[in-house]
Amino acid sequence: MSAHPRLPGALWQAGSDLRDAPQRWPVETSRRPYDGGFLQVREDDVRGPDGSVFTRVVVTHRGAVGVVALDDEDRVLLLRQYRHPPGMRLLEIPAGLLDVADEPAVDAAGRELAEEAGVVAHDWSPLLDLWSSPGMTDEHWQVFLARGLEAVAEAERVERVHEEADLDVVWVPLAEAVRAVLDRRLTDSMAAAGILAAAAVAPASLSPGR
Repeated sequence: MSAHPRLPGALWQAGSDLRDAPQRWPVETSRRPYDGGFLQVREDDVRGPDGSVFTRVVVTHRGAVGVVALDDEDRVLLLRQYRHPPGMRLLEIPAGLLDVADEPAVDAAGRELAEEAGVVAHDWSPLLDLWSSPGMTDEHWQVFLARGLEAVAEAERVERVHEEADLDVVWVPLAEAVRAVLDRRLTDSMAAAGILAAAAVAPASLSPGR
C-alpha cells in the first residue's frame, strides 16, 4: 500500500480485498451485570495489542432481520410505528428478532413481513448485512429485498399486540423514500440503509415518472 499524497493513511489498491475482517482481541475477565432475556449486558476486560487492559461494555443481542418489500410499481412498504426510547413514531421497514431456534434468516424475514404487514413475497434476495452499533452491541442485521408480493389471506393474519397493534402500513414510491432519507425526514437506520441499497440495485425505480 502507498501513502495518501497529502493526508494521513494509505491508498486502497485496485484488486485488493475491500471487506471487513474477523478479529478478536483476548478477554482477560468477563462479567454479566444484567440479563433481561431480550438482551444482556456484558463487561469485558480486553487486552489490546500493546498489552494494555481496558473495559468494554457489550450489549448482547440475538440479531434481527429486515425486509425492503417492493410492489410491481416499485413502491416500498413502510410501517409507521411508535418507538418508546426515542419518543417517536418512525417510518420503518418490516423487521424483527431472530428469536426462533434454527430458523433461517430469510424465513424469519418472511414471517415478519406476513405478521407485521399482512404481505407474503415470492422473490427474495439478500440486500445488506449490518452491525447496528458496533461500538456497544453485537446486534447484527440481515436485510432482504422482497418482490412478487401478495396479501396474506384475511383468515391467516395474526393479531398484532403492543406497539404493533397501532402501526400503519403505507406504500411509498422508492424515489420519494430516498428523498425522505436524504432530507432527514426518515431516520430509522435499518430503513434508511435498506431504502438506499434498494435504490442502488434497482436504479430504474428512480427514473422520472415512476
